[in-house]
Amino acid sequence: MNKVSDKTKGDVIEISSEKFGVRLSDEMSRMNERLAIEISKVNERITEKIAKVNERITVEIAKVNERITVEIAKVNERITEEMTKINRRITEEIAKVNEKITGEISKLDNRITAEVEKLNTRMTEEISKLDNRITAEMAKVNNQISSVQANLIKWMFIFWVGQIGAILEILVVFFK
Repeated sequence: MNKVSDKTKGDVIEISSEKFGVRLSDEMSRMNERLAIEISKVNERITEKIAKVNERITVEIAKVNERITVEIAKVNERITEEMTKINRRITEEIAKVNEKITGEISKLDNRITAEVEKLNTRMTEEISKLDNRITAEMAKVNNQISSVQANLIKWMFIFWVGQIGAILEILVVFFK
């Protein structure tokens, strides 16, 4: 009986093992099917979530781009205003500098005119003095030339008289 019982136990265990294997295999395939279904559902949900996130990101990017565009427009407008102010101020400063330069040029021109007049007056005086001095010196030179000419004529006369005397002496000696 024990043998039969052991054999029956062995057969029962074997049959149970086979049934368990078949059942386990069925459960595994059902589990795999369920798991595949759940994975596909999760994938669909993930895809939907990603699509929603992408859509939301696109909307947010559009909003950010719009804000950036608005801010850039504001910055450009402010830059334009500041450049206008700077240009206006530069123009004012240039006008002030031009006025100062014109004033200084006018003062300088007046000073130059005054100095030129002083120089002309001084040159006229100096030329007059120089002319008087030249006239005086010319008179002295003329007197000296006259004196030298008189002296020269005197010596020439003495030389000629000496020459005539010598020639007469030579002629007298020659004709004798």
